[in-house]
Amino acid sequence: MNARDDTAPVRQRHPVHMHSYESLTQWTWGAAVAISSVLARDLQERPRARLLLSGGGTPRPVYEALSKAPLDWSRVDVALVDERWLLPDDPDSNSRLVRESLLRNNAASARFESITRTGRSIEEAVSAANLHAQAPPGVVVLGMGEDGHTASLFPRMQNLQAALDSRSPYVAVDATGCPGAGRFLRRISLTPAGLAPAHTRLLLIRGESKRKLLERVLEGDDPLEYPARIAFLTPGAPLHVHWCP
Repeated sequence: MNARDDTAPVRQRHPVHMHSYESLTQWTWGAAVAISSVLARDLQERPRARLLLSGGGTPRPVYEALSKAPLDWSRVDVALVDERWLLPDDPDSNSRLVRESLLRNNAASARFESITRTGRSIEEAVSAANLHAQAPPGVVVLGMGEDGHTASLFPRMQNLQAALDSRSPYVAVDATGCPGAGRFLRRISLTPAGLAPAHTRLLLIRGESKRKLLERVLEGDDPLEYPARIAFLTPGAPLHVHWCP
């Protein structure tokens, strides 16, 4: 894959391992192999494996490659890191992205847990997501926006501190006033409490601007400034960053 893997943590205080690739193709398959390897290990040790995925355009090719992995996908539970308050089949929903990119080929038999459902209130959706989250995730795949957000935790979000402090794996959030949220203001998001039990954390980013942003994120300890810092500040597994130009 021609990935340059730094075996020593980038920062000793917060374990962060960088995996850098020379091309999009190498990055795609390198990240897909990393995810499938953890799932394969989990399936050897447990009856079922659990995978949490983020939305956005960045991870789509990784999910498409992952769908071809030779796993017993019938024993894999796929859920979301976060979701916009939209119907599951809405073109802008993360559910739709996962269905179209991952739940095909070999992965068509995976069990998918959509956060939103027709006729369910946002409070009911959060309760259901928290119930499912009692099973710890094997892999959590995170992304990072240009504003330093991850999941649906945005800088200057009204209830960001409450979300960061919550003991629940998922919370409803209001992203009013957050440019990075676009027009999708009502959302449900994973919290640090939901991230902490994960066996493996991956952050998928591409481009020089994201690399420079990551450097700034790693320089500080305040998740209110850059919520993406929860990826390495939250106690638990080290963070593996997969990056390509």
